[in-house]
This record gives sequence, structure tokens and C-alpha cells, in this order.
Amino acid sequence: MTNYKNLEAWKKSMELVKAVYFLTKQFPKEELYALTSQTNRAVVSIPCNIAEGIVRNYKKDTIQFLHVSRGSIYELETLLNIAVMVEIITESDFEPLAMMIDECIKILNGLIKYFETSALK
Repeated sequence: MTNYKNLEAWKKSMELVKAVYFLTKQFPKEELYALTSQTNRAVVSIPCNIAEGIVRNYKKDTIQFLHVSRGSIYELETLLNIAVMVEIITESDFEPLAMMIDECIKILNGLIKYFETSALK
């Protein structure tokens, strides 16, 4: 497979990392070791698992890492919904990230489908 840095899924997820990090800088200090840390870990997991999966030797392994990445996207979305619910961020803070998340999910689903239907080993 191509270099993971050329994948749209990886590029878009890296943009999401940047956006989330800028947002979590605004979280209250008392959330540093709770919601802030967990949100940042979830978003970082997305491109990291894409990269790790793409360099695997077997399609099954690649697909598994891509599924983990997708799980991290949903974890991130849930954490951001919690941040809205407890009024750490507003709906208007969340909306642009929600659009980025949806785009990442669609691209990642396409990549998973590609590997699931490809003739690669």
C-alpha cells in the first residue's frame, strides 16, 4: 500500500487532531486529567491507528487497525457530546468538529471497504 501520509483518511484525521487540540486548550484546568486528556488521546488514536494499520503485512491486520481508528472517532464524538452536555463547550463549538468527524468516518469507511473487498493478502 501507499505511504500512509498520502491517504486522505490520515490527512483529514490529522486536521481533526489539530482542531481538537485547539479546542481542548480552552477546557477548564480541572478537566486536564479527565475530559481534556481523554479527548486528546482519542483524537490522536485516529491517525496513529491508520498509520499503524497501513504498514501491516496482512489485510486482516490492516482492517483491524482501521476499525480501532473508527472506534476512536466515535469515542471522540461521544467525549465532545459530553463536553457540550456539561457546558464546557457550546453547540457552535462542536458543530464544525462534528462535520469533520462525519467526513473522517465516511472516508475511513471507504478505506475499510476497499481493504475488505480487495484481493490483497
